[in-house]
Amino acid sequence: MKRILGLLIILALLGGAAFWFLTAPQRADPDLFAGVSGDAERGETIFWAGGCASCHAAPGAKGDDRLVLAGGYRIVSPFGTFVTPNISPSGEGMAGWSVEDLGNALLHGTSPDGRHYYPSFPYGTYQHIEPQDIADLKAFLDTLPPSDTADAPHEVGFPFTIRRGVGLWKRVNMTSDWVLQEATTPELERGRYLVEALGHCAECHTPRDMTGGLDRSQWMAGAPNPSGKGRIPAITPDKLDWSATDIAYYLETGLTPDYDSAGGQMVSVIANMGHLTKEDRTAIAAYLKALPQDG
Repeated sequence: MKRILGLLIILALLGGAAFWFLTAPQRADPDLFAGVSGDAERGETIFWAGGCASCHAAPGAKGDDRLVLAGGYRIVSPFGTFVTPNISPSGEGMAGWSVEDLGNALLHGTSPDGRHYYPSFPYGTYQHIEPQDIADLKAFLDTLPPSDTADAPHEVGFPFTIRRGVGLWKRVNMTSDWVLQEATTPELERGRYLVEALGHCAECHTPRDMTGGLDRSQWMAGAPNPSGKGRIPAITPDKLDWSATDIAYYLETGLTPDYDSAGGQMVSVIANMGHLTKEDRTAIAAYLKALPQDG
């Protein structure tokens, strides 16, 4: 009996050590940002393309108030409700963060103090962002108004309260591959970057597997609304019969070819896309038209 008990203890210790190793938060190589300086004007484009205001502005904020990134937006999911944090340049937000800190958050989902962020923060998409764009985004964020709003806690239950376990989720769900692997023109390459690296469109328009990760085999094929209200539509070429011109115009104005207007969360997305250049909106449209017909 003592021998069996000893063996069980050894196996438990080995299992714990393996779990600790496999779930360790990852960080970017510090050399990745060496000598990289940010430009706030370029960073504004990254800000709007990345949809930062949609999640981090206070709920209901409009106009210039969307630049006050006080947080508080509630993301409902089958795993609990996640509340977005204050990322304004204040003591309650990102004051004191370096470009490397922001890079670790965006590329690896790792906080400055070495904790995993929950994947309600779409770092699975942001992992494709170029270091220069991260530096530019940081420069722009530093120009925004500070907010002293304290972060609200997430509303999740066990076992999702074990933050270290997110490391296993990352190992299963994070991949550095592009979904649209053949970007044969500069326009398609730009569109892929805007959609797959910055815009995180798939976070809503792609169904998820049992782990909550994106089912890349059904990319942009539509998904249940996590709030339980309706369904988020498919935007693959076989399901969305709009022309590229129609798509680009919708992203600018929120108006559909049928003279309807955007509703729900798309209102905020359109508000972001309206800040991009016509060429960028056209590139997004070209990307969507280039997706496989079956999603």
